[in-house]
Amino acid sequence: MAEPPEPDAPGVTLWAWLPPPLTAPVYLRIMAKLPIEARIYVAGTVVLACAVIAAAGPVDWGVYTMLALLFLVCDAMPARLGVDRAKVSMSYAATLAAVVLLGPGGAAMVAASALLTPQPLPPVKRLFNAAQFAVCGWAAGLVFQGLRPAGGLDAGLIAPFAASLGVFVVVNLALITGVLLLTEPSAVRDLLREIGTLCAGCLGFGWFGLLIAAAWYVIGLAAPVLVLLPLFVATWAMAQVAEQKAAQEATLNVLCQAVETKDPYTRGHSERVSRGSVMIAEELGLSPARTEAIRFAGMLHDVGKLGVSTKLLQKDGRPTDREFAEIQLHPMRGLEIVGHIDFLDEALGGIMHHHEKLDGQGYPLGLVGAEIPEFARIIGVADTFDAITSTRSYRRARTIEEGIAELRRCSGTEFDPVMVEAFLRALTLKGWTQPPDPPLPSPTPIPSPRDHDDPDP
Repeated sequence: MAEPPEPDAPGVTLWAWLPPPLTAPVYLRIMAKLPIEARIYVAGTVVLACAVIAAAGPVDWGVYTMLALLFLVCDAMPARLGVDRAKVSMSYAATLAAVVLLGPGGAAMVAASALLTPQPLPPVKRLFNAAQFAVCGWAAGLVFQGLRPAGGLDAGLIAPFAASLGVFVVVNLALITGVLLLTEPSAVRDLLREIGTLCAGCLGFGWFGLLIAAAWYVIGLAAPVLVLLPLFVATWAMAQVAEQKAAQEATLNVLCQAVETKDPYTRGHSERVSRGSVMIAEELGLSPARTEAIRFAGMLHDVGKLGVSTKLLQKDGRPTDREFAEIQLHPMRGLEIVGHIDFLDEALGGIMHHHEKLDGQGYPLGLVGAEIPEFARIIGVADTFDAITSTRSYRRARTIEEGIAELRRCSGTEFDPVMVEAFLRALTLKGWTQPPDPPLPSPTPIPSPRDHDDPDP
């Protein structure tokens, strides 16, 4: 099941890397580094798990041992998720089998086996994972127990098991989100962005728990051997999905770096436009899938500059009409470069039309109003704001306040007022970091230059 992410470097609050031994002084030292709210949260989860296990009734120790071993074997091979540094383990299928075979208390005991996981985890993370898994198993067991009809293992168990599986996934994600909010708030956004895919995968693979329970009734101790292979295949499949997403990200980053290498003054521009576009999308309440697509579009909005002369992009001062016409081709060239990348989909409209203006005076097609794709109207606002507040080869950056004033001035003529207001609301909540101010290449002032990202005078 889902686990909190690991750090890229030591010293990160809850997930700092600390080796065994798993002694009380070690736990206390780590806990002392956490915010007080996180300490209370982790301690409360552990106490609840201990209370649940202590209240468990008699269990079949043969079944428990089999499921605990299955849990640990699966937990040794977690799959990477698209969420940064997070992993998912198929071990939760053993806990769900315990829900059917051992009841709430037994399920909590099997889940608590995570304390002995062979993964090299920091002590507090090891303890918290075991505790939150135990709570999830107990909650799922209560639901299954309350809905289970009298009798043996038959089709009447499908609905109760489905309900208990849903409860397990919801409680697991709620506990993980809670600890991330208190320790790594930035990771919550990544988790929420992937929540649909994650829930679908967990709900689908969770049915292995019912398969394990059914196999136990039929073939007994041979059940784990029968189920291990499909569980490993499921883990491999989830890892492949994560690797594919990582490859997509790497491809986009390479394209962005290639564009920004041509013009040092726009270094980081694509990343900032992507962030600004996501801020607008989140403020508008776009779905996670569309927010992810607008993030891609923001990253690649200027990829067409790969087809523009480097000398022209780095030119000091105003381009000639002919040169400006060449620059205006970059949205169409961008579409030619990335148009065959299937996963971009709606992002392509944002790349192609992000320089269109509401009054029809933009390019490349002179679209008017609602003819401009929504993604393009979002990117246009973020792109212009970053252009205004960044230093370019011909002028110094203007202040954030001046950038806001420009957006308001051009709202309704060049920019969609809805997008402008959404961006300004997000700006108030999340702020904006201007890039470092590089020195101008020429001390000679250049009168009233205009870049293709700047609003009309």
